[in-house]
Amino acid sequence: QNVTQTVEEEKPEPPTLQEIKQKIEKYNAKVTNCLLMKLNDDGTYTGFIKVHLKLRRPVTVPAGIRPQSIYDALKEVNLAEMTDKRTSFYLPLDAVKQLHISSTTTVSEVIQGLLKKFMVVDNPQKFALFKEMRKDGQVLFQKLPLTEYPLYLRLLAGPDTNALSFVLKENETGEVEWDAFSIPELQNFLMILDKEEKDKIQQVHKKYEKFKQRLQQTLKEARGKPG
Repeated sequence: QNVTQTVEEEKPEPPTLQEIKQKIEKYNAKVTNCLLMKLNDDGTYTGFIKVHLKLRRPVTVPAGIRPQSIYDALKEVNLAEMTDKRTSFYLPLDAVKQLHISSTTTVSEVIQGLLKKFMVVDNPQKFALFKEMRKDGQVLFQKLPLTEYPLYLRLLAGPDTNALSFVLKENETGEVEWDAFSIPELQNFLMILDKEEKDKIQQVHKKYEKFKQRLQQTLKEARGKPG
């Protein structure tokens, strides 16, 4: 069962440099995939997080863009800015992206970084980062504030992703802010709704047609019986 928590947790006091060092040493001792955290001289630290993409709606990307090359990555070429043409498609369900970030990297920066890697040009405000936890057979989701530091949460939880993992989802605020979507996106939603409506109608027709055939067969058998 999935449960989304909306209650904000009280933040503890910031740890001292010595406490951070001890936590990193304890964390690295449990790492089995060489993805260690590294403490810098200025007290900051770097490490890796994995983010699961669980997006139910299509995203907007540039149309006709070639795959990013190593040269593009090194030169930080933004391929999305090379065309004004847009198209919408669904990202693979539960795709996973690994990010190397700093202890000063915020949730907002993680979201923007993920969108850039997938060349998604949608407004970052449409998305939210959640932390996923498992407790008493339940899967709990809690939306993270944009100013939260994901690497610190990873450090506190340890490297076990069963204890804590990160998920990128749509930013559900109760009311859908349709003004935040582009015209192609809205048109794509209409096409999806139209297809779903037709599928539902077809399912209902099949259900009642089958029921009708059974009734007709029963009546036919009853009429054929004497008395």
